Order: sequence, then structure tokens, then C-alpha cells
Amino acid sequence: MKVIVLTGGGTSGHVTPNIALLPMLKDKGYTIYYIGSKNGIEKQLIEKEGIPYYVISAGKLRRYLDVKNVTDMFRIVAGFGQALSVLRKIKPSVVFSKGGFVSCPVVWAAWVLRIPVVIHESDITPGLTNKLSIPFAKRICYSFPETKEHLTSNNSYLTGLPVRQGIVLGDRMKGYKLCGFTSIRPVLMVIGGSQGSENINNAVRSALNELLQTYQIVHICGKGNIVPELNKTKGYKQFEYVNEELADIFACADLLISRAGATVLFEILALNKPALLIPLSKAASRGDQILNANSFKKSGYSDVLLEENLSKNSLIDSVNNTYKNRHTYTKAMQGNKMQNAIEMIVDIIEEVSKTQ
Repeated sequence: MKVIVLTGGGTSGHVTPNIALLPMLKDKGYTIYYIGSKNGIEKQLIEKEGIPYYVISAGKLRRYLDVKNVTDMFRIVAGFGQALSVLRKIKPSVVFSKGGFVSCPVVWAAWVLRIPVVIHESDITPGLTNKLSIPFAKRICYSFPETKEHLTSNNSYLTGLPVRQGIVLGDRMKGYKLCGFTSIRPVLMVIGGSQGSENINNAVRSALNELLQTYQIVHICGKGNIVPELNKTKGYKQFEYVNEELADIFACADLLISRAGATVLFEILALNKPALLIPLSKAASRGDQILNANSFKKSGYSDVLLEENLSKNSLIDSVNNTYKNRHTYTKAMQGNKMQNAIEMIVDIIEEVSKTQ
């Protein structure tokens, strides 16, 4: 029997690529299990897919001094022991890790039990979790061509990032209906990641009157970030978070304002949607989104507005400029030669699992 354990969590970007693999893994005859944290977003997303879910303790790995590093170390050790127990019970032929703090103990436990591991790195430079996991992996898959120079292993493969196939099957008319829009004016979709973005939310709302003169705006603003007073604003629709309806909203969008996490970038690429990218600043991250965004800009897929330059006026100007040049971005994306990430990754999983 072919058994696989998937792991990864903390943000939707560490989960949705795993979900994208599910249909083909099932077609290949795999029995699928998932290991994640108790309170991470991965739990609710995976349980909706009907995949058996095992909870382990997860501690955050920090690059800076913090007293929580001590307490979280105990959580990581506990998670390692729990992962060992789960893997011994399931006896998978392969583990596939998408990163996030919960994945490290699973990768380490798999290595101890001599279960082969395949890792996928979404961003241009590997995050701390994957840096700590890569030495224990049989294969490393990655999304951006630039990532190759950051990997020393010969067992690394440029695959792109797996995107849920349903994301490209949205219905434009359903999207209009969901948002209360019409086809008369272009639709601007704002998406700030699974947690939303306070800076992007504030900038969009400060420019709302001006933007609504040209666009209808659907704003996915993150949990707790709805502004009730704006609910009756004509041409403006707010959502905290969207899952099942996301494909339909993407379908009706003519232009996007987005963060530059790898998952949403490759969804934008799959959909050939022109976008203004506002990557998370270095002050609030390790700078991976800036590198991701610049890679897309260099390829001609998107425009970029740095967060430190974000203001009401810069946002309006950048949105209008991106929309003006939308056909140039769309044409570049249509010429993209990226391989079928799902098929390529599953082939690698198949190859590795046969060594078990």
C-alpha cells in the first residue's frame, strides 16, 4: 500500500500547495495523512478535504533572542516525539513537507525512521524551517529559478509551485453576483494574504473614493478587519477570508493588488491576471516577498510598489499605471514556460517512495 504524509502550516501558503497535490496523489493510489498543529490554519483547511489529520506540538523558530525560544524549544522537542509516534503508526513510504514551524519535527522524525522526505521551498531564499530540514531530505523542489544558487544539494529540482486546479475554473458571472458587481466597470481585487495587511487595507480605504470612480473593488481584508461603515458603499465589497468562492472572485477580477507570497504569485501566474504587488517590507519579514516580487517584475508579469513607498497617491498612481499596461503583463504570463508543478512533484514523490 502506498502511504504518504503531508505536513506544513502556519499560513495558508504552507497548506494550499499540499491541497493542490491531493487529486493526483489519490489518482496514483496513495493513502494520504496530514500532520499539523492544533491551532494553525492548516487544520481547518485540511479537515475540509476529508484527510485524516494528526496534531503535534509546534514551537516557533526565531532568529533573534527571545525568552519564548526557551519555552518553544520544549514544544519542538514534544512535537518531535509526537511525530515519531504518528509516523511509526502510519508507516508512510514518503513524507512531503511544505515548510512552516510544524514541519521540522516531522522531517527530523522521518529521517530517524529512515522514511524518505521530499521538501518544497516556495520562496527564492529558503526560510529558516526549510534550512533546518533540507539536510534530512532526499529531494528538494523549488519555485523560482533564482533559488538554485541558494541550494548546495544536487538533488534539487525547479518545479514551480503547485496551484489548486480549481482556482482556474472560476465563473466570472458568479463572482459578479457574489460581490454585487456588474460588467460595466473593471474589478480591482485586493488580497493581503491569509491574515490580511493593515497597511494595504488602510491605503486602499484612504484612496477608496478616487479608486471607485474607475473600479469596482473586492477587498479580502483578513479576519477582524471588516469596517462595518463601508458595507453599504456602492461598488465596494469586503470579505474577511474567502475559500470556496475564491476562484469565482479571481475570475471576475481584471486587476489585483496583492502581497507577494509565493502561493498567490503562482495563482496569479496560472490565471494570467495583471497585478500590482506590494511585498511585505524587510522591517516586518526576512525580505522574501521583495525578492519574489522582483522576480515577477523582472519576468514582466507584474508591477511592484514597495511598502515603504505606499501612500494614498502612490497607490492610486500605481494601480492606474498597472491597469493601463495590463495587456503587456498578460501577454508575458501567457508566454510562461513553467512546467506542470503538480505532475513534476508527484513524479518526484513516486520516485523517492519506491526507494523505501
